[in-house]
Amino acid sequence: MVNFKVKYRRLFCSAVVFVGFSAVAQLKTFPLQEVRLNAGPFKNAQDVDLNYILALNPDKLLAPYLIDAALPVKSERYGNWESMGLDGHIAGHYLSALSQMYASTGNTELKNRLDYMLSELSRCQEKNGDGYVGGIPQGKVFWKRIHNGDIDGSNFGLNNTWVPIYNIHKLFAGLNDAYQYTGNEKAKEILIKLGDWFIQLIEPLTEEQIQNILKTEHGGINESFADLYLITKDKKYLETAQKISHKSLLNSLLKKEDKLTGMHANTQIPKVIGFEKIGSVSGNKQWHEAAAFFWDNVTQKRSVAFGGNSVAEHFNAIDDFSGMLKSNQGPETCNSYNMERLSKALFLHKNDINYLDFYERTLYNHILSSQHPQKGGFVYFTPIRPNHYRVYSQPETSMWCCVGSGLENHTKYGELIYSHTDNAVFVNLFIASVLNWNENGIEIEQITKFPYENSSELVLKVKKSKVFDLNIRHPKWAEDFKIFINGKEQQIEVKTSGYVTLTRKWKSADRVNIIFKTKTHLERLPDGSNWSAFVNGPIVLAAKTSAQALDGLFADDSRMGHVAAGKYIPIDKAYTLIGDEASSILRLKELGNMHFALDSLELEPFFELHDARYQMYFQIFSEKEYKEKQQKMREQEIKELALESATIDKINCGEQQPEVDHFYRGEKSDSGYDEGKFWRSTKSYISYQMINKNASGKFLDITVLDQFKMDQISILINDKPAKIISLEDKKIRLDMEKKENISIKIVVKEGMSSPKFHQLRIL
Repeated sequence: MVNFKVKYRRLFCSAVVFVGFSAVAQLKTFPLQEVRLNAGPFKNAQDVDLNYILALNPDKLLAPYLIDAALPVKSERYGNWESMGLDGHIAGHYLSALSQMYASTGNTELKNRLDYMLSELSRCQEKNGDGYVGGIPQGKVFWKRIHNGDIDGSNFGLNNTWVPIYNIHKLFAGLNDAYQYTGNEKAKEILIKLGDWFIQLIEPLTEEQIQNILKTEHGGINESFADLYLITKDKKYLETAQKISHKSLLNSLLKKEDKLTGMHANTQIPKVIGFEKIGSVSGNKQWHEAAAFFWDNVTQKRSVAFGGNSVAEHFNAIDDFSGMLKSNQGPETCNSYNMERLSKALFLHKNDINYLDFYERTLYNHILSSQHPQKGGFVYFTPIRPNHYRVYSQPETSMWCCVGSGLENHTKYGELIYSHTDNAVFVNLFIASVLNWNENGIEIEQITKFPYENSSELVLKVKKSKVFDLNIRHPKWAEDFKIFINGKEQQIEVKTSGYVTLTRKWKSADRVNIIFKTKTHLERLPDGSNWSAFVNGPIVLAAKTSAQALDGLFADDSRMGHVAAGKYIPIDKAYTLIGDEASSILRLKELGNMHFALDSLELEPFFELHDARYQMYFQIFSEKEYKEKQQKMREQEIKELALESATIDKINCGEQQPEVDHFYRGEKSDSGYDEGKFWRSTKSYISYQMINKNASGKFLDITVLDQFKMDQISILINDKPAKIISLEDKKIRLDMEKKENISIKIVVKEGMSSPKFHQLRIL
């Protein structure tokens, strides 16, 4: 992983000063209304997202809210996750997307839809009568149980309801965005009433009960109450934000302890965004530094070249990325959506360019690549497994979390291209755009084709000539960095990344040209293994390897439609680099437009690569190592792929999405992660629903991490006692019914505890 940490020094030259951030006042962002994108990959992504946003039906998104308020629906709700228990969550993201896209484009249809959504939500809130509005199934019954202290929480199930606070957080965030980006007073009114309802909801609960609730994924609900404090200046909201911050994670971060391995990644990141905001708002430096420690850990030790993190949604061990290399469930887009938000907040608060370096890398390589550039559709998992592929959502079939965050990702590309202090402009990213700083009468058009050309031109327009600082970021990946003002080269000394500050009396038609060079290098995985990715400047390169067997490329409405479930190509068949890193780089031949020949392969920017299997990471061997290790790898692959090919359905117990997708239910249940394996146990019962496709399964294998004690549990298949075929210490094989729909229920005898169940697999 690239090292984002650099040291800064301050250099004074005749006309130009190169500065580190220690000399810079607090940075501010420009409103999205003041930045417009020009032609390029980001503008294209924005336009494609706009079409997707307009393809969604507001009445379908609103249906769960009308149902819960006992009002007639105007259209049936969407299927998929919107009818599986996470009903209503996309509507919150939709409010954010409408607000941000309207601010970025001025498209009036977006404002019309936003106004309509808010009027309908207000109608639901008025009907409920207590400030509540939500789409959670049987919401009133659920929240009453919580208010009364009836709480049974696990990682993603709270009283057997799928992440209800995470769900309602999306509405909190959407309402806040509608107010912040468009000034909509109706959104503010709904938000404050909803916040007051939530405070009343948890008022009777003890701190222990609240922390028990927070064991379940709850998004950034603490951030939402910090936002309410910023809007109202009422301290009760800040006090609530602190009260509903998850202390288990916070305390480990305050102590600078890394306990992230095995944790569900996107459960943690929004909490930390909340810690950072609360720390900033309250002046609590410890909370702020806890967020910074988390960011360091995730970006330096857990992120791959394109900025993403996690395997099957969970943080893997920092010294072993082999699981991610094997999996078809690589880094999740939601994680990067939230890491971008955290990076932006830390960058603006700490004035540290390291955060911007990571933000840029992730923006170009994960966020931009996560939407199909012609057909539209958002990516959930981006595998780094060689010769695998990604799946894209569709407006009528896919209602995943990464669709919600995906709707937002491409609406706000203008948020950090520029920033400012009172009398200084900072050019942070090389993206074709126009900045209109209305307050100061300054317009800057940035003309660039980066990354296809290593240059950018800034054309200034000012209402009247004036003195101000124009700061141009010099990234560490940019070599031979040169700046010209009106054709005259400026004498600058550049030794590390930071900003070049141009101070002069600027007039209209002044032009600043930035020219630099980039080179390609190999970047290893953070675990130090021999897997590396080619990176040119900030751009990750990859090769198309096949357009065959792209099963489910555009997702249907199935519960696992977000996973690229097509066949695995054995890893030992992947292209391998023989030699050392330097010789591998020398083999690249430039083809133009950021394309490179690598023997029979053609490398290109990963964000361009779609509708294909690909290879991003390459193993590097010496001749001797290749012969020795390739055979061992082949033998291991044969064994693992044979098991997968014989598998009809499987559940990794304790992992969020596999359990959700198999309709987990349970009571008095706990889950965890030991020695690289997830598990779930219970003192009452747990149950799942599995698919035995074509009724072709013969066995159900259940594995545990400790030992089976059959005198303490009973196992039911379709409500009948299961027939045991064989029993080992840690695995039991059961006879499988010749039916397609299989319900599995494990019941523990009263007063007993179950073993730690690791996996259920139909063979």
